[in-house]
Amino acid sequence: MKSTITTRGVDQAARSRHWHETIARTYFPLDLSFPQPESFNGELTSWDLGGVSLSRLTSDALLYRRLPKHFREPGPEEFLVTLPAKSELRFTQGGREVRANPGAFFIERSHEPYEFSHAEAADLWVMKLSKDMLGGRVRAPDRFCSLQFDATNGANGLFVDMVHLIPQRYDAMTAETRATVGRQLVDLLALAIQSDDRVLTSGASSVRTAHLARIEAFVRRHIDDPELGPETVAAGCGISLRYLHELLRDTNQTLGQWIRDSRLQAALEDLKNPADRRAIGEIAYARGFTDQAQFSRAFRARFGVTPSEARGRG
Repeated sequence: MKSTITTRGVDQAARSRHWHETIARTYFPLDLSFPQPESFNGELTSWDLGGVSLSRLTSDALLYRRLPKHFREPGPEEFLVTLPAKSELRFTQGGREVRANPGAFFIERSHEPYEFSHAEAADLWVMKLSKDMLGGRVRAPDRFCSLQFDATNGANGLFVDMVHLIPQRYDAMTAETRATVGRQLVDLLALAIQSDDRVLTSGASSVRTAHLARIEAFVRRHIDDPELGPETVAAGCGISLRYLHELLRDTNQTLGQWIRDSRLQAALEDLKNPADRRAIGEIAYARGFTDQAQFSRAFRARFGVTPSEARGRG
């Protein structure tokens, strides 16, 4: 579904409240500060892509704040990927500041306070997706928040090109195609993140980070292999099992947990895909699970619904 919301025709005294509500519905609740609330103008068009949304936002100068009160209520953690098309954007989160201009993009995390602002009228694209969806492709995606990525080269440029192309083709797509395109857009984002040289060289040790990136790439390529485990990963990456565990020691997830969560997320997307007519057992086996009952228990523990209920909600 495509929708457009604008301040045109809205009473000047109600514009700030109208924009507050628009932002909360499209993304999540934020506190907004308007330099000139009575004369504020803004327009937001959004496109639904299954589990992903894409939007284009144009507005006058504005300051957005995500505060602890906004994520005290239970709800899924989400990420916003922002691509400025006009004017400089300032973003601070987790003690890091980004000043992004056209030709870059950065990632925002919903469940940590942040400030986002632009001092001039801005035009920007925003992709919204769940932490689960990105985390199923990139281990611990939180670590990439507040990093600025080049939007002009390689996989990064391909990701941005697809963002710009989707609205042009959207009306001709079926709902099934839109959901498929949404998943492909997340795949391209993951590829862009992992292929960016600054990610590989960030952190205390570029060698350690490069090893971790290679481990993650190997896991993604073999996620459907039921035999995938630490021994297989270590051998495939040319490192010892002891060194593999040492590399993962300071992360928030064990390798086994990430493999399991990645498989469950992939199975969830398969179940929600209207074009996928395979039986639940077939999907479970195709995603590396060897026991359907075990898969169903793990799925319910992870998502709070059974695989058949998830398919019914797709």
